[in-house]
Order: sequence, then C-alpha cells, then structure tokens
Amino acid sequence: MSEHYFNALEHKIDQLLDIVERLESENDQLKRQNQQLREERAQLVQLNDQTRNKVEGMIQRLKALEQNS
Repeated sequence: MSEHYFNALEHKIDQLLDIVERLESENDQLKRQNQQLREERAQLVQLNDQTRNKVEGMIQRLKALEQNS
C-alpha cells in the first residue's frame, strides 16, 4: 500500500474523530437542556396544581357566600 493511501486514511480517521468529539459535545449539551426542561416542566406542573387549588377554593367560597345570601 502506498504512503498516499495511508495519509488519506489517516486524514479520514482524523475527520471521524472530530465528528465523534463534536457529537459527544452536542449530546452532552442536549442532555443538560433536556434535564433543564424536565425541571422547568415539573415546576410548571406544581404551579398549575397550586393555581387550580386556589381557584377551586375561591369557587367554593363564592358558592358558600351565594348560599348564605
């Protein structure tokens, strides 16, 4: 095999290693983003539940006031 072949192969391997490194970095970034979004979703679900409970409480108080009138 010629030196040219090995040089071309080495160049391809270097390119593949660069791609792997870039994809690993991107994957790590996406994992962090996914975790942040999961945490944000959990907070929003909790806030939604709290808001729903407050609204339901207000509705019950309004119904009680209406019945007492």
